[in-house]
Amino acid sequence: MVVVDNRVSSRSATLSSLRGRPPLTFAVLALAVSSFALLQSLVVPVLAQIQVELDTDQSTVTWVLTAYLLSASICTPLLGRVGDAVGKKRMLVITLLALALGSLVAALAPSIGWLIAARVLQGAGGGVLPLSFGIVRDEFHGERMGTALSVLASLTAVGFGVGIVIAGPIFDLLDYHWLFWLPMIATLAAATLAAFCVPESPARTPVRLPVLPGVLLAVWLVALLLALSEGNTWGWTSGRVLGLMALALVVGVLWVRTEVRAPVPMIDMGMMRLRGVWTTNVVAGLVGVGMYSSFGFLPQFLQTPRSEGYGFGATISESGWLLLPSAVASFLVGFTTARLMRRFGARAVIATGTGTTALAFLSVALFHDHTWQLYAATTVQGVGSGLVFSSLAGVVIASVPAEQTGVASGMNANIRTIGGSLGAALMAGIVTARLGETGLPLESGYVGGFVFLTVVMVVASLMALFIPPLRRQPTAGPLEDAEDAALGLVPAAPSPARRHDRPAP
Repeated sequence: MVVVDNRVSSRSATLSSLRGRPPLTFAVLALAVSSFALLQSLVVPVLAQIQVELDTDQSTVTWVLTAYLLSASICTPLLGRVGDAVGKKRMLVITLLALALGSLVAALAPSIGWLIAARVLQGAGGGVLPLSFGIVRDEFHGERMGTALSVLASLTAVGFGVGIVIAGPIFDLLDYHWLFWLPMIATLAAATLAAFCVPESPARTPVRLPVLPGVLLAVWLVALLLALSEGNTWGWTSGRVLGLMALALVVGVLWVRTEVRAPVPMIDMGMMRLRGVWTTNVVAGLVGVGMYSSFGFLPQFLQTPRSEGYGFGATISESGWLLLPSAVASFLVGFTTARLMRRFGARAVIATGTGTTALAFLSVALFHDHTWQLYAATTVQGVGSGLVFSSLAGVVIASVPAEQTGVASGMNANIRTIGGSLGAALMAGIVTARLGETGLPLESGYVGGFVFLTVVMVVASLMALFIPPLRRQPTAGPLEDAEDAALGLVPAAPSPARRHDRPAP
């Protein structure tokens, strides 16, 4: 009995010694974020095959992606808020378990209805992003914090691209069910490691669960996206589409009014009025439009038969490889962004990233006769998106007090997801506005679509110029100078004497 007790004590001591080690904490968070990011895009290249396997139509199978984005849009800010109240580590483990359960249901789904329901459950994984960002803010300091935030943010874009790249080989070697089995295994591993290796957050904010704001948010998002996704089928001037648009507008206004008046809102509208917060959120939404739309339609462009006068007749695997340079470039840039922000400032880095992405989309619109042209464009796009995504997280978190990092970063990720879902619907409307004799889009549809994305990214570049120096940004709890400097938001202190010269609190 004594031997058993000693073994248990030794094992507990070993697990306790692992808890709180920054490299291990970061590795667990990276695994969690990567698992969620992969599930965003794994199904995108194989939607047509899922349509055949489950005997459904194109309009219905699209909801396999849309339902996931909708659920993530709602759950991301909600779970970030709950994490601020009950503990980010605890909610991270719960969120990862929900994501794993959703993957299990999706892998076993016997019909399209079950698969869509499973994707709704998987959307709860959106809480991984704000919770991970909040844990980084609690556990890392100085340059480590800026680098960790940049890399985690980059992984969201990288995971999306890698998911599209590996979907084809997984489908070819196994079947589409393994697009859910493999992420389930990775997510369960991340949940187990998080439970034992990630320290609990010290910052807590007492809060009641904002049920009414969450319901209103869900209603207006569902109404708007349903109208956008069915506009070409029902007719953009049909009563159903106009009615859904009106419903989205009315409920959206009601949601904002409810949030403003709620004693404990899901989204702090007062915080959202901070210039450093709303400017980055607008940029995030616009970049989401570009990223999701381009990744969703470039594989379709490549898979178009050459007989249509464009396209390359590529397989799922071949079209997925097109996005690999983008994913690699975005990930590598994430390691340098903190340093670039220290040297040039967040505003310059983000504006450069959005401008670079705009040039990439314009290149796709004008030059797409050879695959090397598309590879070059997607590589440039990866550099641009890497600069933006890995910078926005640091700016948002630096704009708010520590106890609000969950809801602030959650809303930023949420707006990017909303932008992606809206962008995909708008892009689909542009691309499919005119169809050829075979029922496939004309080349002019893709040209118009990528010109539209170019304009969106130009607007994002202009909005990035309004991001303020955060040392002038009023918040309830300003960051220390060293942390601001690590994020590139103010010049680093020239010497330790600077801190001693500050008035005592």
